[in-house]
Formats: sequence, structure tokens, C-alpha cells
Amino acid sequence: MNTIQSVCVYSASSTKIADCYFRAARELGELLAHHGIRLVNGAGNLGLMRACADACLEAGGQVTGVIPRFMVEQGWQHPRLTELIETEDMHTRKQTMARLSDGVIALPGGCGTLEELLEIITWKQLGLYLNPIVVLNTEGFYNPLLKMLEHAAEEHFMRPAHLGIWKVASSPAEALGLLYSTPLWDKEVRKFAAI
Repeated sequence: MNTIQSVCVYSASSTKIADCYFRAARELGELLAHHGIRLVNGAGNLGLMRACADACLEAGGQVTGVIPRFMVEQGWQHPRLTELIETEDMHTRKQTMARLSDGVIALPGGCGTLEELLEIITWKQLGLYLNPIVVLNTEGFYNPLLKMLEHAAEEHFMRPAHLGIWKVASSPAEALGLLYSTPLWDKEVRKFAAI
């Protein structure tokens, strides 16, 4: 069983999405707090990012937000996180979030969330990130992406073994369980990263 002290959660900032996504985000935040796991996120003040952070804080948990300075200058940061880390740019933000985490959970989201998820998958494929990555597939949101990744493997753009880089959960509780039970990635995979 993995030691999980902090989890990076990728999530949307949109406020116009269905309530089922907000419920899952809040449930995840509460679960993290109840398990004594620090939430690491992008420090946003809206959408699922805010919902997950608020639920974690209200349940007695801790939240570290990582946000680039230009977003702080726009006032986009959550006002009451346990810790706020400002970075110079978006790339440093993502590096910092990964460095601080013992695992990643991706909630549904738009381009930013998808980009974060695909980048951390790529880092793991290259042996740069070895911790569990879990896709929280609320209401089947990620089905098209998962199908696309399977298609990429079928067409030999990825090795079939690379489909094991991430796990898929249908509920926050299942996602948390997968963080504990998924073996760490073997850094020797670097030797086989190329097709």
C-alpha cells in the first residue's frame, strides 16, 4: 500500500457545469480531509477547483494552492487556502504541483485540465513521475478521451503497456482507493519509452 500524504487534483474552473460534477468534487475534498491527505491544486477561486478545496477545508483538511503570479494579479486565487504558492509561470506551476504530490486525481475539465492530465501521463511514460494517476470519470465524462488513448495504442502510437499509466475510477472513494493500491511506476520504463 502506498503512503499518500498529498494529492494533486486537476479540475475545472467553470461554474456553468452540471451539479453532478460539483458533488463529486466536494465528496473528494471531504474524503481527502478525512484521510488526512493534503489537497494540492491550482488555487483557483471558481468551479470544481473551489468546490473541492472548500469541502476539504470545511472538513478540517489542508489545501496547498499553486498559482502563477499573473493569475494572482488578476485576483483569481482562492482567498483562504492553508498555503498559497506563487510561481513565475504555468510550467513551473505544473512542476510544483507534481513535485508536492504523492498521486494525481483528474476531475472533469476543459483544455487546461486535459492538458495537465496528458502532460503528467507523458511524464510518467518517460519515467519523470512515478506516482499513481487516477482519472475520476464522473458520469462517463472521460470516455471519449479514454477511447482515443486506446485507439492510439491500437494504431501503435503508444505501447499497450502505456495504457497502464493511469487508472480509471467512477467515484471519489474508488479514486482514493486506487491511489493507495496502484503500484509505483518503474523508472526503468525510460529505456522503453520510445516506440
